[in-house]
Amino acid sequence: MRVDIYYRDEAAGKHTYLAVPEGQAIPEEATSTDWHVEAEKVEIDDSKGDLSRYHIADPVAQIGAKGYAITSVAEQL
Repeated sequence: MRVDIYYRDEAAGKHTYLAVPEGQAIPEEATSTDWHVEAEKVEIDDSKGDLSRYHIADPVAQIGAKGYAITSVAEQL
């Protein structure tokens, strides 16, 4: 699976990352925030589902459940 990665700035200089399937729009529930493109066409191994570089846990499962994957508050940098 390939995804596009977006980021937004948080308080105290932290960041949140959002992954959506390649070419899809940011879901409506997340559009109220100012997202910026971080990377496009990022390949995720469906069996490993690793996006630890962006501090997104279980991206394949999150995308399957919600249509997107996002950094948890506990993992914000």
